[in-house]
Amino acid sequence: MAKTLDTASDSKYRDLYAASMATPAAFWAEAANAVSWTRKPRRVLDDSDPPFYRWFPDGELNTCANALDRHVDGGRGEQTALIYDSPVTGTQRAYTYRELLDETARFAGALRKLGVGTGDRVVIYMPMIPEAVVAMLACARLGAVHSVVFGGFAPHELATRIDDARPAVVVSASCGIEPSRIVEYKPMLDAALDVAKHPPRNCVIVQRERHRCDLTPGRDLDWHQLIGHASPVAAVPVPATAPLYVLYTSGTTGKPKGIVRDNGGHAVALLWSIRYIYDIEPGDVFWAASDVGWVVGHSYIVYGPLLAGATTVLYEGKPIGTPDPGAFWRMASEHGVKALFSAPTALRAIRKEDPDGIHISRYDLSQLRCLFQAGERLDPDTYAWAVEKLGIPVIDHWWQTETGWAIAANPMGLQPLPIKAGSPTVPMPGYDVRILRVDGSGCEPGEEGAICIKLPLPPGTLPTLWDDDVRYEASYLCEHPGYYLTGDGGYIDEDGYLFVMGRIDDVINVAGHRLSTGAIEEVLATHPAVAECAVIGIADEIKGQVPRGLVVLKAGAAAEGLTDELVQLVRDEIGAVACLRQVDVVAALPKTRSGKILRKTMRGIAHGKDEPIPSTIEDAGVLHTIKAILQPKPPPRQGIS
Repeated sequence: MAKTLDTASDSKYRDLYAASMATPAAFWAEAANAVSWTRKPRRVLDDSDPPFYRWFPDGELNTCANALDRHVDGGRGEQTALIYDSPVTGTQRAYTYRELLDETARFAGALRKLGVGTGDRVVIYMPMIPEAVVAMLACARLGAVHSVVFGGFAPHELATRIDDARPAVVVSASCGIEPSRIVEYKPMLDAALDVAKHPPRNCVIVQRERHRCDLTPGRDLDWHQLIGHASPVAAVPVPATAPLYVLYTSGTTGKPKGIVRDNGGHAVALLWSIRYIYDIEPGDVFWAASDVGWVVGHSYIVYGPLLAGATTVLYEGKPIGTPDPGAFWRMASEHGVKALFSAPTALRAIRKEDPDGIHISRYDLSQLRCLFQAGERLDPDTYAWAVEKLGIPVIDHWWQTETGWAIAANPMGLQPLPIKAGSPTVPMPGYDVRILRVDGSGCEPGEEGAICIKLPLPPGTLPTLWDDDVRYEASYLCEHPGYYLTGDGGYIDEDGYLFVMGRIDDVINVAGHRLSTGAIEEVLATHPAVAECAVIGIADEIKGQVPRGLVVLKAGAAAEGLTDELVQLVRDEIGAVACLRQVDVVAALPKTRSGKILRKTMRGIAHGKDEPIPSTIEDAGVLHTIKAILQPKPPPRQGIS
């Protein structure tokens, strides 16, 4: 068992965390000194309109200038800012801070010529190419609000986000490139714009050599032609409370939920976290093996490392198959990566292909100091394998799209703490984490409950939802007034370590991507043969969780071939990211007498739990049938030779 935090050797963390709780304004005012302000804030926290708290309300800055200009002005212009490595195209390219600034300033000039200004929205629907980073930074330079949509989303998902953001411009590319196929982006974009109620004036398209697309006259513009005729523009100062970006949470087929990130609090929080959590200083190489379409890509591919003056890595590839399970270790070795951040899904895939770590031994990983894991639960077996094979600290930490940076972590740049497998360690400064019972009372150490955070949330977290304050309160703040409901359950042990046990709602985590089972149900329900349906998350060795569907057919509907149709329907409407592969046809779904489907009970059965039959169930026989379908099958018995 790890030692408790109540020791002199843990005083750095304890003192810093205590200061952030006792005097948050003073704590974050000091942290804000790391940011270059065009008008330094005199007021740290505006708490006049709870629960809508705003950090640095009278401050002014530009996030792009903090990420690029100040490093060039400070003499780091020739340092590498961005390394692009694409094994799927056989391409590598490095950008210095000066080169990245020039490209960004010119694309910002191109956007301005298209009428994009402060507060306008720009939707970015792109693969993992440098132009995606440039587009994000160019929006920040103008004070425009970018909204990046993951390239794996289908036209319907893209259209709902376009309609909610109402962008002036969409920036996209002709295609994405997978190890075994070309993913044509332009037809998906065109299909989305055909059904969108608020299409943009223009689309800017990066034509990739592997596959070029036809442009729509009068609407579509070629990136390279546009930027070639553009003049660079200076960074536009904006209020610290102005939105930097909107990032829509995954998996809803209704009105999407846009997480808002402001400029000031975001810059302060990311600069603090990249230094004290990840131990990254100017000149260090940091690699977040994620996608710019997710929050990790926003925080730690693009903004965090660049704000710190570090070198960031943009990887267009997979953990396996590009070309082998040594891809991550090749990247770390070639580029001198100091800290690597990935999802446990990636490690599980690598381990499955290379259980003995043979590919790890092929590379010099002497510069790799830490492996950070987040996005889903890091299971003990994968943790132990990584520690044994890599011989470095493997750091689990926990955060959300909504928070933008870690709620709980091990502060490697401040004071590494003892590691407990299964725990993301301890709450970070500013996060007053509480475990609450249903009645709102606090849990005892070791007692499971809802993980909540006492308001106000620290800088860098969401101040609200895009154009929807009411939904922000309803989604996060009403369950326990005065607290932010994380949606996860867990406990804090006697040493102050947090353990996150899983979601308390119907959101599942597929390879680090949060997807609503309700959204998948909505898609299944549109099939003419389906009378009703339920989707639950089940454990998966590689992806952590995957959805599994149960459908009841309409009278006279045929089941033959239906599973394939339903899987394809979800793929078309939500995208391959949903990973729905199994749909079972059942006679009925287990329900309460009031008609509520027993999803929680079915989840328990699928995870091998001996779920009792609820007293409220309408038909116990239905549940027995479902048990036979969902209960994990024991491995086949081995014969004796």
